[in-house]
Amino acid sequence: MPDSTEVKRPVITPLRVVIALCLIAPFVAMLWVSSYAKTDPALGGIPFFYWYQMLWVLISTALTMIAYKLWQHDQRSRATSDNNKGGVSK
Repeated sequence: MPDSTEVKRPVITPLRVVIALCLIAPFVAMLWVSSYAKTDPALGGIPFFYWYQMLWVLISTALTMIAYKLWQHDQRSRATSDNNKGGVSK
């Protein structure tokens, strides 16, 4: 009896690699504590340890937004290419 369920393997594209890098960068930056576990340079009297982390909150937000927009673009282009393969044209 043939197996009728076909499993599609995930496709790794350059766009998806960029998305992954956008999502992984904040984790790497925050987990590498020895790179920012210091007090100098202070910014407006705030030690480096604190303002560096707060800066990454903003950077993480921007990177997550970029990853989301790229993912939407990827999904739209995949849906368009899947429709074109099926013989349906828009």
